[in-house]
Amino acid sequence: MDRRTFLTAAGTGAAALSAGALTAPYAAAAPAGRTGSGSGQLLAWFTDTYRSIEAMTTGFGLTADKIDVSGAAPVVSRQTSPTNIGCGLWSAVAAGGLGVISAAAMLRTLERTVSAVEKLERHHGFWLNWYDAHDGSVLTQWPGTGDPVRPFLSSVDNAWLVTGLRIAADAATSLRPRIARILSTADWSYYYTPYDPSDPVAGPGQLRGGVWTDTEEPTPHHYGALNTEPRMASYLGIAEGSLPSGHYWHLLRTMLPEHEQEQSPGGAYAVMDGVRVWQGHYTHGGRKLVPTWGGSMFEALMVPLFVPEPEWSPRSWGRSHQRYVRSQIEHGLEEARYGYWGFSPANVPEGGYQEYGVDALGMQADGYASNTDRTYTTDGAPLPDPSAFTNGVVTPHASFLALPYAGREAVANLRALDRDFGAYHEGYGFRDSVNVDTGRVSDFMLALDQGMIVAALAQALRPGLLQRPFRTGGFRSRVRPLLAAERFSI
Repeated sequence: MDRRTFLTAAGTGAAALSAGALTAPYAAAAPAGRTGSGSGQLLAWFTDTYRSIEAMTTGFGLTADKIDVSGAAPVVSRQTSPTNIGCGLWSAVAAGGLGVISAAAMLRTLERTVSAVEKLERHHGFWLNWYDAHDGSVLTQWPGTGDPVRPFLSSVDNAWLVTGLRIAADAATSLRPRIARILSTADWSYYYTPYDPSDPVAGPGQLRGGVWTDTEEPTPHHYGALNTEPRMASYLGIAEGSLPSGHYWHLLRTMLPEHEQEQSPGGAYAVMDGVRVWQGHYTHGGRKLVPTWGGSMFEALMVPLFVPEPEWSPRSWGRSHQRYVRSQIEHGLEEARYGYWGFSPANVPEGGYQEYGVDALGMQADGYASNTDRTYTTDGAPLPDPSAFTNGVVTPHASFLALPYAGREAVANLRALDRDFGAYHEGYGFRDSVNVDTGRVSDFMLALDQGMIVAALAQALRPGLLQRPFRTGGFRSRVRPLLAAERFSI
């Protein structure tokens, strides 16, 4: 969701569905009981997590924002966003591919959601940020409070819905023409401000955060940080040809050395495809890595669930992702001594929502802290005593994102959260977050976080299951060469 603001540092009828409409490899799913050695736990976690997505998906066909599991029966939220809908789409494909649901059930789910998406109000080919998940109407007042909701087109949220639609089209041949029509008017240049060398502040060559449609007013900020989740929109636009490849090089590895940020970066300038790029890095625990904006796990590691960055860029993206995970683990176990790790935006266990992360891993001077009480660190100064990190909050989805980089440690961390706090809901998977000081566990599950868990488990159990649409076409011919050319200074 549109959780983070980055100010640029430099300034009609249902189709008949059948198993025959499935495209390989989705039709060749392994039965649930035939997973390889050591994968039984992961498959069990996947199955329950997918049930939570099913529970959040309304009869209209849209996956709601969250579910409250504190009572005898789950309570589904009224609101949904493009991100949540995308999560529902790729979760159904993953469940079908892993044999958790039948091919026919997967197709029915996808068809119902695509039909709902076709009915949603759109502007400039994109979807507004908040709808009623139960009837598809645009939300003008926030459920429960009545606060007004301005109609907004978010570039990052729309990227995740387009991701889900591309995965659905790849999995179900019968839906491809309809999805192609839906996506035909989604032009990423709508969000793009071309690069202006005479005024790089006004013309940074980056994507706007979004646009309010009631006034056609764009956000004052662009998404300038490279290692954040909006790069999925950048990849989609470059792959489709609506954004120039140079856009990738105008995104920031760190802020420029002269600008205020969390850490004075190391690195050097390099010319990449004619663009002068500051190839900056941060250092944490002796490890050189590319920071995110706030220091959270999902900023760095949601995109590679779909785009094979570590494979296409092993010495740059792959190396940075590995080190980023190691630093998250080190913060939780050594710096803050929580005994657990994994910090990413999540539900506050006591209620509400907050961005969590490791401050030292984010460019923002006071980025995302790992605790509700927001204990920050200062580069060059002694670390706060571990006793200062009160009300630390760990979210399970962060451990799932770490599976490709620290699999054994991630599984051990998740088992400990269940064993020590009862963080696992039998039937729906992990609750959204845990206060590791008080033991308070969230009453909620969020569609985005459950959707990341589903995608991470699908990748662990059947590598490439959700990645095929992002390994072909423009991703192969336009995005892959950029990643291959990337030379982080790490």
